Amino acid sequence: MAPRKFFIGGNWKCNGTSDDVKKIVTVLNEAEVPSEDVVEVVVSPPFVFLQQVKGLLRPDFSVAAQNCWVRKGGAFTGEISAEMLANLQVPWVILGHSERRALLAESNDFVADKVAYALSQGLKVIACIGETLEQREAGTTMDVVAAQTKAIAEKISDWTNVVLAYEPVWAIGTGKVATPAQAQEVHDGLRKWLHSNVSPAVAESTRIIYGGSVNGGNCKELAAQPDVDGFLVGGASLKPEFVDIIKSATVKSSS
Repeated sequence: MAPRKFFIGGNWKCNGTSDDVKKIVTVLNEAEVPSEDVVEVVVSPPFVFLQQVKGLLRPDFSVAAQNCWVRKGGAFTGEISAEMLANLQVPWVILGHSERRALLAESNDFVADKVAYALSQGLKVIACIGETLEQREAGTTMDVVAAQTKAIAEKISDWTNVVLAYEPVWAIGTGKVATPAQAQEVHDGLRKWLHSNVSPAVAESTRIIYGGSVNGGNCKELAAQPDVDGFLVGGASLKPEFVDIIKSATVKSSS
């Protein structure tokens, strides 16, 4: 089976102006990074900047939306449908980010329905899972992420276009990063869960990426873990160090 291609996602969250976007994209366009056969790079600007970024961004990088609606469009004021993203040729969407689970009360089942619907419309999905600090301290990390993954597994049959993003909530934007060993332990647990509950082939081929205070300083050590297949980067994706994080893909390709 082909090795899993390293995946780097940049989640810009609710940040930026039109000028900021131009600056960030210029930095990315001028960067010397490993080739497409070594790393897949996807950046996720806010909806209002998707067209602008798509129009300016180098062809070897893709764009992702940060969310979409759970079913066909219609009388859902303020929502963006998967059909609209497909129509604009936005290939990827991030779903189930912990900020949405927490702030907008998106449940495991709601996120799973979103994942299934987005896939049905031809989008590729970065599906986010992860435990809170309370859950980690209570020792329920694997139960929590398994339940989040199970909800998705019950609604989809084809995992080809899914990247699973493990983001411990306590590490997002806090400066606390999971140690490489902590990240590897959960990624390994998730791969074993997929092996037992979906299929060995899906477990082997599905990329499981890490998110949570990833930066230029810690990315190489995290990338060296056997079951860490890339990163979903938050704050650092708005800075030039995002380029250093992309370059950490070579840790895998040279091993």
